[in-house]
Amino acid sequence: MGRHGWTTGERRWRLTALLGVSAVLVALVVTLVGTPGDRPSTAGTPPDGDKVHGTPVVPSGEPRPDVGWGFTHTQFSADEGSAAAVARVTSRLKRSGPAQNQHIMGWGADNPEPVKGRYDFAALDRRIDFVRASGGTPVITLCCAPDWMKGGDAGDTDWSQAALETAPRPEHYADFAALAATVAERYPDVRHFIVWNEFKGFWNDAEQRWDHEGYTELYNLVHRALKAVDPDIMVGGPYLVMDSVDPRRTDIASTTLKGPWGALDQRVLDAFAYWNEHKAGADFVVVDGSSYTTDDELLPDEFAATEKFTAVGRWVRRQTGGALPLWWAEYYVEPADGNDDRHGWSEPRRRAVQAAAMIAMAEGGASSGFYWNPQEETGPDCPGCLWTPTDNGDGGGALPMYELVARFGAEFPPGTAYRTVAAPADVRVLGSDRVVLVVNTRDRTVRARIDGERLDLRPYEVKWLKR
Repeated sequence: MGRHGWTTGERRWRLTALLGVSAVLVALVVTLVGTPGDRPSTAGTPPDGDKVHGTPVVPSGEPRPDVGWGFTHTQFSADEGSAAAVARVTSRLKRSGPAQNQHIMGWGADNPEPVKGRYDFAALDRRIDFVRASGGTPVITLCCAPDWMKGGDAGDTDWSQAALETAPRPEHYADFAALAATVAERYPDVRHFIVWNEFKGFWNDAEQRWDHEGYTELYNLVHRALKAVDPDIMVGGPYLVMDSVDPRRTDIASTTLKGPWGALDQRVLDAFAYWNEHKAGADFVVVDGSSYTTDDELLPDEFAATEKFTAVGRWVRRQTGGALPLWWAEYYVEPADGNDDRHGWSEPRRRAVQAAAMIAMAEGGASSGFYWNPQEETGPDCPGCLWTPTDNGDGGGALPMYELVARFGAEFPPGTAYRTVAAPADVRVLGSDRVVLVVNTRDRTVRARIDGERLDLRPYEVKWLKR
């Protein structure tokens, strides 16, 4: 998961955010970032002098603030590997065109600015080129930060989890905003940017709460920097993890956002409220979360727990007045083991619960969601992956989760009018004028009448019906 670094129980970050607020940062970012006409562009000029990798498509028309359903590239993806395997994935993605998200540092991308003013975009170029070649809508997450912005030495990169998940120091917020502007200039066809990831490093240890003031200051500087590059760029945040806890946790459990699945951590709601009130602006709102609690409890079971996504989505939409499209940057339904692996379920069960979660997100008002981690590095087994590893010529084959994610995005794009479909309690459904997605939540065959059709659904079967 993108939030590696939680402790057991409390699930706060291991690292302590470096606190402090600089009153001159807003003025400083204008000096450092300015507008494209105020300063020479460094985009396309990495330290080795290479030109921009690939040929970007300069966008035309007004961009939309939602991109539909897709996935996030992580450490290993189909931009590298056997030519035959890469071509296999590229061809398949062209047919479905899902949105594809990539971070600027980590999760497959190198340090983009190891020394201030000197850039290394080779790995990020390769990923963005892959998105272009495969016909996807590119999304960039502006995380994480070069070491020199976090108190490290220029030219060095510490790839340990703790170092990667450290936030920039306040005195370098403007430097990070300048880097964000450089990235936007380099990839003019990327129209959607998410600011930071899961409040990494923004924990106020002294007060045992999120440093929402620090994050919002960083967000606002980045927002202004990106809009200075191009006012039509779409910017979103806050990418908070919507943690839920056992509702009996009277110390931190919300009394207003709760259900059989648990209760939201009130500190998360407080952080969202602060960002929402003090943000410079937003074109879409981004959250992240799991159906299970911070103690890895699925309440009351794995399928009913997905109702959290609906409840959280509706709450977020109310806070923003329903004006902003809702994105789930990450979503999880299967608790991880000590190695952050999720290999405990059979693939049919995993696929069924994922389908139920996507239905719940859509019912909560989400128009976009990103599946995390499309492939492993090597090996024949890849639980939950979208395709088999591309390390050999036989790789790149579609897996069951790919069919679900790709078809869900194709059948339920932003703006879909959902229709009521009657179904028994054992079955989850989502319907439009064209199709109905049907999910058997039981590990046994279920006979049900769905949309006038009598069905025998296999254990954990996920089925599409045409209308």
